[in-house]
Amino acid sequence: MREIFGGFGYLLRGVGLLLRRPRLFVLGALPAVFVWLVFLGIFVALLVNIEELVGWATPFASDWDEVWQTVVRGAVTLAVLLGALLLFVVSFTTVTLAVGSPVYDKIAELVENELGGAPEEADDPLLASVTRSVRQTAGIVLVSLTVTVTVFALGLVPFVGWMVAPVLAAVVGGWLLGIELVANAFDRRGLFRVKDRRRYMATRRLRVLGFAVPTYFLLAVPFLAVVVFPAAAAGATVLARDLLPAAPPEADSS
Repeated sequence: MREIFGGFGYLLRGVGLLLRRPRLFVLGALPAVFVWLVFLGIFVALLVNIEELVGWATPFASDWDEVWQTVVRGAVTLAVLLGALLLFVVSFTTVTLAVGSPVYDKIAELVENELGGAPEEADDPLLASVTRSVRQTAGIVLVSLTVTVTVFALGLVPFVGWMVAPVLAAVVGGWLLGIELVANAFDRRGLFRVKDRRRYMATRRLRVLGFAVPTYFLLAVPFLAVVVFPAAAAGATVLARDLLPAAPPEADSS
């Protein structure tokens, strides 16, 4: 329990660090606002054009009886809208972190400098950095979608599924979020691979989940996420600094 509550303390510490710099706190909230508005605009556009889109996707139903045509196209419409919502929910955090990368890098740098002992940034060519970031982001979104669909299917199982599915979603979702949030501190130290982050995080698994799971739930609330994002970026930097010395000596740092 001490490890779990200690993990949540990183988020509170992140809030404290940024409250002393309200301008940076507001700046850190802007990427979440921007991504939320873009997603909302895309969804509204999808709603406005859904009838034409479904008609284009189901030309085979044009000559069907009106009742069956309505049933099939209604089902396709519902599937498209639910699929879009699922994609938005799963990718919101990852896309926000990618869009706000310069801002969250600045927050991480501020935390590193305030705590002292900040390493020099690793030499990382821009093209290699962007390519790696896109690849890792796509991978995490794909894993998140797979987990979400699996959890949904598991939740359909009576009794056992209703208890296991929410716990599995929280733990796996929180763990994936932790992998994303600590990326800046690890990259700064030349640890560029997701495998490196997982290995270091595994040394204090309960502490990581104590930070990442509550953050995962808070970021799932659209308006609250705007406030939580900058605090989570600061807290994750402190967490990463505490994790790194505990890593196995054979950890690959290249």
